[in-house]
Amino acid sequence: MAKRRADSHTLSLFGSRENAATANEAPVHLSEYAEKNRERIRRWASKGIYFGGSSWKYPGWRGQIYNKKYSSKKEFNLNALAEYSELFPTVCADFALYDFPDLENMKIIHDQTTDDFKVSLKVTDRITVKRYPNIPRFGAKAGTVNSDFLNVEMFQEHFLKPLEALKKKRGAIIFEFSTFYPNSEVNYERFVELLDDFLTRLPKGYEYAIELRNSDFLTEEYLKMLQSHDVAHVLNNWTRMPPIIEQLQIAGVLTTKFSVSRVLLKPGRTYEEAVQLFQPYTEIKEVNTELRMGVAEAVSRCIADGRTLYAYINNRAEGNSPKTIEGILDILEKYPVEKL
Repeated sequence: MAKRRADSHTLSLFGSRENAATANEAPVHLSEYAEKNRERIRRWASKGIYFGGSSWKYPGWRGQIYNKKYSSKKEFNLNALAEYSELFPTVCADFALYDFPDLENMKIIHDQTTDDFKVSLKVTDRITVKRYPNIPRFGAKAGTVNSDFLNVEMFQEHFLKPLEALKKKRGAIIFEFSTFYPNSEVNYERFVELLDDFLTRLPKGYEYAIELRNSDFLTEEYLKMLQSHDVAHVLNNWTRMPPIIEQLQIAGVLTTKFSVSRVLLKPGRTYEEAVQLFQPYTEIKEVNTELRMGVAEAVSRCIADGRTLYAYINNRAEGNSPKTIEGILDILEKYPVEKL
């Protein structure tokens, strides 16, 4: 798969391109990980099953995913995505949750990645948060009601428009809704009503997906509403959600022609606990068989139904997302594609 390098100036996402040295272009030997998994990952991608990470900028993956020599952190941040895309067919750009995408950055991502690469993005929380959390990042807005919650015009202008630069490399657009607590003034009925209206007004032709953080919102009525809009429910392993393997038992949980699975945390474990346990993300520290089987079952179901699946694995699931993906691929060896 041919790769196209960005030739525009690099913006804040990647660091300055000014006077940056290119990565060592000497022949790069494949790592043991790449030798074992590259063709398996490509084979599944050819069937519409895309495995990838929640980001790509992890120095802990050196010698595993990254085998070129980078002289500095700046150079690594500048060039690592190109090397990542030689192995994985997709990535979930979690960074978009914190600020609207930038057109020039989207052009850089497009130009750095292989031709068949897919970039999924989490929608900026300016659109998805009903009440801003009381944390420093939100400054004076912390604890206040967000007047731009589900603002269709803002979403189109400031989120969708820059994504035009990704062209055919645009993957799923994921609306991650944080837990709605009583002070948010959004209960289940109100959420379904607001979301139904919002999805009705969105432009068509995009792969929209909804991620819940309220387990009691995951109902037949909610799923039917998503299905009516050709929008996917995100199968997520997360602190206060049922694991993916259980979500797959819910009738109608696969709501459209594609699906998204996000393997984030072991149910019951917080983000902070996972960071403390697993960083710097160089190795598996806790195998979670239930988690792996959940993704394998999602793959099986999607292959059987002819659906695309974006399967994103986070380091905080087991300690090292590439090795978690390897473990899932090993399970899938028991399910030849031709028989699914």
